[in-house]
Amino acid sequence: KFHGIPLMDVIEKFGTPLKFSYLPKISENIQRAKNWFREAIQKNDYKKGYTYCYCTKSSHFSFVMEEALKNDISMETSSAFDIDIIKKLYQKGKVTKDIEVLCNGFKTDDYLNKISELINDGFENIIPILDNYRELDKLTESIDRTFDIGIRIASEEEPKFEFYTSRLGIGYKDITPFYSQKIADHPNARLKMLHFFINTGIKDTAYYWNELFKCLRVYARLKKIAPEVDSLNIGGGFPIKNSLNFDYDYKYMAGEIVSQIKKFCEEEGVGEPNIYTEFGSFTVGESAGNLYKVISQK
Repeated sequence: KFHGIPLMDVIEKFGTPLKFSYLPKISENIQRAKNWFREAIQKNDYKKGYTYCYCTKSSHFSFVMEEALKNDISMETSSAFDIDIIKKLYQKGKVTKDIEVLCNGFKTDDYLNKISELINDGFENIIPILDNYRELDKLTESIDRTFDIGIRIASEEEPKFEFYTSRLGIGYKDITPFYSQKIADHPNARLKMLHFFINTGIKDTAYYWNELFKCLRVYARLKKIAPEVDSLNIGGGFPIKNSLNFDYDYKYMAGEIVSQIKKFCEEEGVGEPNIYTEFGSFTVGESAGNLYKVISQK
């Protein structure tokens, strides 16, 4: 059985191979995360809010996206293809022009053009997260109104980690100079968000907290010269159950993240940021499966 559904009945009706989704699990997980952060914000007397973003690359299926959108969430994209999905959702009446969309990832010219088209068309809550300096120049050329931007901080990976996400984003030391030189006096772009992501996920380790504090130091420095920066996107990374000895205290981690951010901001004398997460695997990972028939043994 899967969430109470007898799978043999499904197999007899539809055959195999078969991919299936149980949509209520998607809404259930979104609401669980929202509750953990809501409780943490109340408990810590945190002054700002929390936004749950769904990252579309985790599952592009329309029925998955539409289920997720029932829960008052924002979206996160990572390619030009994803922008087409946002347009399709709008055409179907599933979202309005005030949908908040964070545009992450390295941006090809096609991706940048589609972001610009959305903003020029009146989608006011599209936030391109800059992955490099060139992206701001290209957006400036093609957007004819004021728009919000974010900056992705290049995190430093654990030693011997095989996938260097430090290639993604702008280095810790370069962000404040970049703001002063290119954004502070920009006629249209307004810096709203800092974004960082740890590829190893949100874990209660010295490495994770160390990277979070590095990111918070950048936020505090920026906030002192750029009061308009009001949001911190801590990325995705809530793990999902992929083994029988899975053990992870989600509520504790949400509480600790909120508590540490508040404490750091108080010590630095800056206002706390709105907290954004962009959970993808956590949203959909335990809501679907594949059924196969064993055709031979060797």
